[in-house]
Amino acid sequence: MIEVNDVTKRYGDAIAVDHLSFAVQPGMVTGFLGPNGAGKTTTMRMILGLDRPTSGSVTVHGRPYHELEAPLHEVGALLDAKAIQGGRTARQHLSWVARAGGLPANRVDEVLELVGLQDVAGRKTGDFSLGMSQRLGIATALLGDPRVLLFDEPVNGLDPEGIRWIRSLLQRLAAEGRTVFLSSHLMSEMEETADHVIVIGRGRLIADTSIAEFTQRSTRSHVRVVSPRAADLAPLLMRAGAAVTSADEALTVTGMDAVQIGSLAADYGLALYELTPRRASLEAAFMELTEGSQEYQAGTQGAVVEMARALAGTETR
Repeated sequence: MIEVNDVTKRYGDAIAVDHLSFAVQPGMVTGFLGPNGAGKTTTMRMILGLDRPTSGSVTVHGRPYHELEAPLHEVGALLDAKAIQGGRTARQHLSWVARAGGLPANRVDEVLELVGLQDVAGRKTGDFSLGMSQRLGIATALLGDPRVLLFDEPVNGLDPEGIRWIRSLLQRLAAEGRTVFLSSHLMSEMEETADHVIVIGRGRLIADTSIAEFTQRSTRSHVRVVSPRAADLAPLLMRAGAAVTSADEALTVTGMDAVQIGSLAADYGLALYELTPRRASLEAAFMELTEGSQEYQAGTQGAVVEMARALAGTETR
């Protein structure tokens, strides 16, 4: 388990993370979402002890990362796939990490096969594509067979087969009872992979919930209702607290689920021809709920001001 407890991280006058608290539970894939500049990478770095919180605490299995007795056995991470020494081969890189962590040499071949790099294990990593580097980074994270795994944008550079492979891998690791924490900007892929999402904006928590509950919060999630007595049903639904828009016999209802709508219609003897829940996509819900938390927005006055400040700063250097 990962626990972030009332964490704030400052860089001078800038606040990257602002009184942030959440827990990442084992046995599921937890997605970590937020606009650019929201504080996701900073938070992951603090979990791994690469940055220290200005205040608050971050623990893995109840202890700060630097106090873990065998870190590679407890935590595996991929934050930057290209942060490897390009002059080494894939096997040399993994062997060096294994020796440093006191891991058996045969583990290197196991993870190379697991990520599909056994045939290029003798190639220098500087010649690797981004997708191959991602696979090597995942292999490095898995070397110690850890119970906690963190991945920052792991599908970047992967082809469709690679994306499908890593989705299956992450879900299998979670099913084994591991804690899997994943950040990505690919909303459609996150929706296919994750069970739970933690969403932050400007360093603050926006949501900590299942994907189903998160998308249900969106105003784009609704129930389509078709009834020959739609004109009679609509005011009943509105009195019950729903928002209703109508077009002939079809109603679009938000604020009530299909069961509630069906029960209300039955109470008044109103026939229904259709009762179809339509859930917003993760991307639609994310864009709606993080509106106002974007650091930069194209076409806004704020973006123009930020650009002007940047240009002014460049001219004075």
